[in-house]
Amino acid sequence: MELLDKDACYRALQSRDPRFDGSFFVGVKSTGIYCRTVCPARTAKYENCTFYSSAAAAQEAGYRPCLRCRPETAPELASWRGTSNTVSRALALINDGALDGEGRSVDALAERLGVGERQLRRLFLQHLGASPIAVAQTRRVLFAKHLLHETHMPMTEVAMAAGFSSLRRFNEVFQNLFRRPPSALRRKSSVSRPSAEAGITLRLRYKPPYDWQSMLSFLEARAIPGVEVVEKNCYRRTIEIGASMGHITVAHLPQRQSLSVTIQFPTVQSLPAIVTRVRRLFDLGADIETIDAHLSLDPQLAPWVALRPGLRAPGSWDGFELAIRAILGQQITVAAARQLAGQLVALHGEPLPASPGIPHGLTHAFPTAERLASAASIGLGMPAARAEALKAMAKATVKDPNLFRPLGTIDEALARLRSIPGIGEWTAQYIALRAIREMDAFPASDVGLLRGAAKIDGAPTTPKDLLHRAESWRPWRAYAAQHLWAASAAITPPAGATLAATAATEEAYA
Repeated sequence: MELLDKDACYRALQSRDPRFDGSFFVGVKSTGIYCRTVCPARTAKYENCTFYSSAAAAQEAGYRPCLRCRPETAPELASWRGTSNTVSRALALINDGALDGEGRSVDALAERLGVGERQLRRLFLQHLGASPIAVAQTRRVLFAKHLLHETHMPMTEVAMAAGFSSLRRFNEVFQNLFRRPPSALRRKSSVSRPSAEAGITLRLRYKPPYDWQSMLSFLEARAIPGVEVVEKNCYRRTIEIGASMGHITVAHLPQRQSLSVTIQFPTVQSLPAIVTRVRRLFDLGADIETIDAHLSLDPQLAPWVALRPGLRAPGSWDGFELAIRAILGQQITVAAARQLAGQLVALHGEPLPASPGIPHGLTHAFPTAERLASAASIGLGMPAARAEALKAMAKATVKDPNLFRPLGTIDEALARLRSIPGIGEWTAQYIALRAIREMDAFPASDVGLLRGAAKIDGAPTTPKDLLHRAESWRPWRAYAAQHLWAASAAITPPAGATLAATAATEEAYA
């Protein structure tokens, strides 16, 4: 296992510095409990502290989660992030339930990642200090604890939602770990009991800063009519998983450094998948201070990064939905692509069942790959080549359910996407960035990126030159792309950028 600097970790613990929240956890020998760095309890003595890079490592070492600082609410990030693509991809699959239920093995997970089982176990121990099974079990326990604290769901539903095979197993795990039944952990006054129409509300933490307004603006400009609505500082959308349909509402709680997610969905087993998708869409796992510090090493980009601290790289709710949206957006404006997407939903999307709790403007779920692949005609009056690309993407998704999962390297992901008829370099890079969550993806030929780069540098540029320029932004070129898109839309430059350069750029693109 990669060793943490105990002295540095202890200093961070003493200061309760929120910058390190989620980066590591401390196990206290005298109590048998592991905590976040911001735990309000009295700081333990140095000799009683052991530091772990993940909650799973602390739990596997025999420590139980603290009931005061609640490790399940820590931002989901880690100091190892970016050091092992295999571990990162494995965690994404585990979050999707790859090790939940009968017949889900580490062997099968390793095979999907293209590595041996022993190699996968070794990488997990090196980077996380815990085995894949321990990570999956910790995820189940912490998610169940999250539901116990913040909802009034019945115990059976909590167990099912967290991925436990039975209520008996759920009770055994909690009794062994906390020395008390799950019901004893529920705070009687923690939440009020909502009505059935109100759904389930959870808080998801992030590591600040978080540029919520930029995130909402980005999503609003691309919101698909009937599927997504941005209003009253909230994001709402329809969701369809399996044969079930529902909707979510996401709001910002800046004072709690969290997003509030209200979920109305009939199948509790889908809750972990829904939460994972929300985290991915809103990029809650980013270590944004580290990323911004790296991008700020570029003297031309630094003023623009300082203008928007906490600017995230928006993900997608569903890989297929994002891919179709990218194809519709080829060589047309964002607004025109949005209009086409709305027409596609009206023609092929599944209407939401009537319910008094459905927010205004949400009418359909986005059409599934199976529905589009079997459609006799797309029916949008678009060029035949683009309609064929939509059908080809739908068929490829049906054929390969892992098309949008983070398997292999970024180059392998791009090659898989480019092999689909109608998918060029720009489309592949955009899908990789937002759907597969490759944080080094960079669609260099994008007009918005070229305009943003020209505004930053004071002179027009070419895709080839921009790719060369972006080398210093690795491994977070996706975040640099967000700053370029934001710069492209900016009317005035930030302090530190030259007015003359900006004026010259605007003249060049007039």
